[in-house]
Amino acid sequence: MRLALSEAVAAGDRGEIPVGAVVLGPLGEVLSAAGNDRESAADPTAHAEVLALRRAAAARGEWRLGGCTLVVTLEPCTMCAGAAVLARVERIVYGATDEKGGAVGSLWDVVRDRRLNHRPEVLMGVMGEECGAVLKRFFATRRIR
Repeated sequence: MRLALSEAVAAGDRGEIPVGAVVLGPLGEVLSAAGNDRESAADPTAHAEVLALRRAAAARGEWRLGGCTLVVTLEPCTMCAGAAVLARVERIVYGATDEKGGAVGSLWDVVRDRRLNHRPEVLMGVMGEECGAVLKRFFATRRIR
């Protein structure tokens, strides 16, 4: 989570919403890391999770990320939760809860939908206060302007 947090801070420094994600391989090795990049890429899908999943798939040479863990500073949205399910990640670990758009238990629960053929394990609240503080600081500076 510390690496994901550093990606989030770097994203915030670039003017992006500070969310960071890391994909760990089956042995705990870092396959990829990314921060949000929607603004600079002008890409609505350039969420940290999607970028990290894409990079991890490229590193493995396949789209199936079985045995991998997606670590993210903020609860994934519907797009990112769906991408994690489709990538077949084994688990999702996240820090801060997203009451307004979270899709891993808060507003929706995409990853536990029994109609889907894959349901990753979920571990929530890991370093949640630290992850939430990065977002709060970012938005506090935006409100002042």
